[in-house]
Order: sequence, then structure tokens, then C-alpha cells
Amino acid sequence: MAKKSSINKNERRRKLVDQYAVRRKELKETAADLKKPAEERFAAQLKLATLPRNSSKTRIRNRCEITGRSRGYYRKLKLCRNQLRELASQGMIPGMVKSSW
Repeated sequence: MAKKSSINKNERRRKLVDQYAVRRKELKETAADLKKPAEERFAAQLKLATLPRNSSKTRIRNRCEITGRSRGYYRKLKLCRNQLRELASQGMIPGMVKSSW
């Protein structure tokens, strides 16, 4: 099980990303628009830099829904490899069977 502080930190990041998503998108579009004057684009970049770092989507870490483990994560199932194997062995994941040959 991952530390509770790591899990909580990631949740705070998710909330910040949702809170600043629209503002960040508008500033990025303004900064990338070559039709706008250079001063306006530069001002948008400065405003983007003043936003909290954790409001960036790339700061979010994928974590297992059950244990909070960050490594060996399967996006489709939102589980880490350990929990995936355990649940598959118990028959809790439809269509997944332990292989044998």
C-alpha cells in the first residue's frame, strides 16, 4: 500500500487540474497563436507561468484504485499488476483467465 500522503497529494493535484483547466487552455492557445502580437503572446506565457505547478495535467501520477501503487499500472483497468493478478485468479475480472499450457 502506498503512503497516504502520496495518494492525498495526487488527489489535490487532480482537483487543481480541474480547477485551472479552462484558464490554462485559453492561455496556451493565446501563447501558441502566431496571428496575435508578440507582446500579447509573451504576456500569456507569463500568466501561464504564474499558475500553480500542480495545475498541470502532466503532474498527475496514475495510481492503482485499490492500493495506490504507482508502478506497474494498467490504464484500462486502473489497477496495478499485483492486484490485477490477484483479482484475475479469484475470477473477479470478466474474461480474464490464468493461462496454463
